Amino acid sequence: MQGFQFSGFDPNADGKTRFEQLLDLFMQLLTYTSGDVGETLQWLNELDKKYELTDDEYGMGDFIDDLKSKGYIADNEQNGEIRITPKTEQGIRKKSLEEIFGKLKKTKSGEHQTFKPGGGDEISPDTRPFQFGDLLEQIDFTESIRNAQINHGLDSFMMQEDDLQIRETDFKAQTSTVLMIDISHSMILYGEDRITPAKKVAMALSELITTKYPKDTLDIVVFGNDAWPVEIKDLPYLQVGPYHTNTVAGLELAMDILRRRKNPNKQIFVITDGKPTCLKIGRRYYKNSFGLDRKVTSRCMNLAAQCKKLKIPITTFMIATDPYLQRFVQEFTETNNGKAFFASLDKLGAFIFKDFESGKRKTLY
Repeated sequence: MQGFQFSGFDPNADGKTRFEQLLDLFMQLLTYTSGDVGETLQWLNELDKKYELTDDEYGMGDFIDDLKSKGYIADNEQNGEIRITPKTEQGIRKKSLEEIFGKLKKTKSGEHQTFKPGGGDEISPDTRPFQFGDLLEQIDFTESIRNAQINHGLDSFMMQEDDLQIRETDFKAQTSTVLMIDISHSMILYGEDRITPAKKVAMALSELITTKYPKDTLDIVVFGNDAWPVEIKDLPYLQVGPYHTNTVAGLELAMDILRRRKNPNKQIFVITDGKPTCLKIGRRYYKNSFGLDRKVTSRCMNLAAQCKKLKIPITTFMIATDPYLQRFVQEFTETNNGKAFFASLDKLGAFIFKDFESGKRKTLY
């Protein structure tokens, strides 16, 4: 007699092997340690002592051996330290994408299409009657022959202009995006880790664009006292430095990058938690951390206005609640005619992804 077998509830029985469970945790910790394998494994050992992640059959040594054999970590021949591999770098980006984008509510919107029909590479399910000037390759012959059979009968088959149906194609907008990440000291100040969520968002966004929107471009710019571009593969290793916040340098570099991009649709995303406090004048750094300095903010406003003329909207994701900073961001946003979100750390990814996806549904002229 066949029946059912009951057992006690095991919250850890998620169908994953012990290696896969530890790998998920390993990937998460790597983001916090900026890709430092040694520190990550130390954290993992501490967690193992406290929560008994391993057992007599599968120990932490077995996990490290599997990481090496499966190509997740490798020995650095120059200094003998263990480093992560490109496979792990991509794995972290995928985990970030699943963690952030997977929580968003699924809708029919955000498929990167414009509302304008025309020449493109995405076939629309809708058809319309033929009009003078339509191209031959746009004719849907299946629907056109069906119309001819209905209109003229099967015995004497003939096709006229009124029988022809055109299959539209939707034009898919291509966008060039620059994501600016603040790496000034305030991103880890007051005991709050703000750089890790920013890195996760950058990695998730880069994975989304490279896999789903390969014709788009994404450039990452980090800014402290100065600004410089980083490659996607460098994102897990980003660290905060003893820097002030030179927002002007970041915007200037972002504009220079977008100036070289051929896509007609361009945008800048800025993730920051503080006010602009630094400016480089010649070889000298002009710094003022006390309040909003008019000399610095005026340059920011000028660049916001320049971006508006170039039709480059700036979306600012402000991780701060100070009223005077919010007023500055609002004025900056109005000058650019862009958008601003005062996002908490746990909602940062959702804000950015929803804004990015919705922006693909319209063409900017």
